Amino acid sequence: MDCPKNHSQDILDSITEGVFTVDLDWNITFFNKAAEKITGFKKEEALNSKCYEIFKANVCESSCFLRETMDLGKNILNRRINITNNKGEIVPIAVNTSILTDKNKKLIGGIETFKDCCDIELLQKQLKQSYTFHDIIGKGPKTKEILSILPDVAQSNSTVLIQGPSGSGKEVFAKAIHTLSKRSKNPFIAINCGAIPHNLLESEFFGHVRGAFTDAKYNKPGKFKLAEGGTIFLDEIGDLPLLLQVKLLRLIQEKEYEPVGGIKSYKTDVRIILATNKNLLQLVSENKFREDLYFRINVIKLTLPPIAERREDIPLFVSHFIKIQNNITNKKIENISEEVMHLFMQYDFPGNIRELQNIIEYAFILCNGPTIEMQHLPIEVTSFYKKNRINNSITKISSPDYSEHNISSFDSFCKLEADMIRKKLEDNKWNRKKTAKDLGINASTLWRKMQKHQIC
Repeated sequence: MDCPKNHSQDILDSITEGVFTVDLDWNITFFNKAAEKITGFKKEEALNSKCYEIFKANVCESSCFLRETMDLGKNILNRRINITNNKGEIVPIAVNTSILTDKNKKLIGGIETFKDCCDIELLQKQLKQSYTFHDIIGKGPKTKEILSILPDVAQSNSTVLIQGPSGSGKEVFAKAIHTLSKRSKNPFIAINCGAIPHNLLESEFFGHVRGAFTDAKYNKPGKFKLAEGGTIFLDEIGDLPLLLQVKLLRLIQEKEYEPVGGIKSYKTDVRIILATNKNLLQLVSENKFREDLYFRINVIKLTLPPIAERREDIPLFVSHFIKIQNNITNKKIENISEEVMHLFMQYDFPGNIRELQNIIEYAFILCNGPTIEMQHLPIEVTSFYKKNRINNSITKISSPDYSEHNISSFDSFCKLEADMIRKKLEDNKWNRKKTAKDLGINASTLWRKMQKHQIC
């Protein structure tokens, strides 16, 4: 196979798979447009560079597929690896490799085609509801504080209590703890204590034996049995009836339980993670939650803030939910308008992260273009916009450093924005690309704002 000639470049540039070739010294000799898009490197940057300098793949040093092909003359098909793009982000790709020969069949290099698997992996995770530590979205200080201790929490076997308002992502964190733990290969079982009638909860927890009640025609294992060796997640634990609280306390302390209608006790080996959106101490004072159970489950406590207290994460969530909906609907929506972002940065989100996800899903039904606009949002959200007369000039940049400021005029906001941009530039040694990434805007927007504020 000959190295691609100039007359075939248009054809190779028109395909969606990345294509590059190397010579015998591993210098890149061809780089198509799809390769530019996936890696973030321009052809001019890639040509004559070493392939491992551009791709920084996780197999470059240990088991390079292209090297294996050139050494053995054996084609490799659909191997999955991770590369690092020019923004420092990990990109999963699937590669195919083959040798390059001249007209005399002499080896002159190698060719690799590859495709971006980010969307495929994202859809697979959504379908499997598989969350890991790295899927927890957030770069703000409150999120980082929780993430910093999460690996240590996961490695312990202690009971965990996750507190936070509805829709704040408590189950995501519970699944991350399970995934990071030594129990990750065993089941993760979730129960919403508020969604099951109280008279059925005990059987749901511990199972029942045949004849225990009228419809008990066979033995049925409970969720604790199904979670054996793994993790059980009890959501909305504040809704648990007092009688069942006693039995749960015994299970936590004695590591054993009895099925409904049974006379035999069973040992259990289960990691328990509990969550609530209620103030358990207040419930204790009202005699609605047992004090001894509260102190028994309050070993490790994680408190998740509402999205209104982590506004710097809103652009990340928006991008994440757009990717999910693009995969589900086969649309190609790219972003939200600046006006919509202005609204999101002001809106209280009483339903938290779940509400934001639902808003994006709703917008996808109405939006047929590349950008979600105000007319695509639910009426209760746009009515908030009209009621509060949100200033359309407010930028999408948000920082916890300024969250306590009351921005009463456009001039004061401009000063805050200019100060923030200048500070980020100084922190990044005036690297505009990195600064733009930290601020959640593209480089051209940053440049316009620098000119607007006369920052040089």
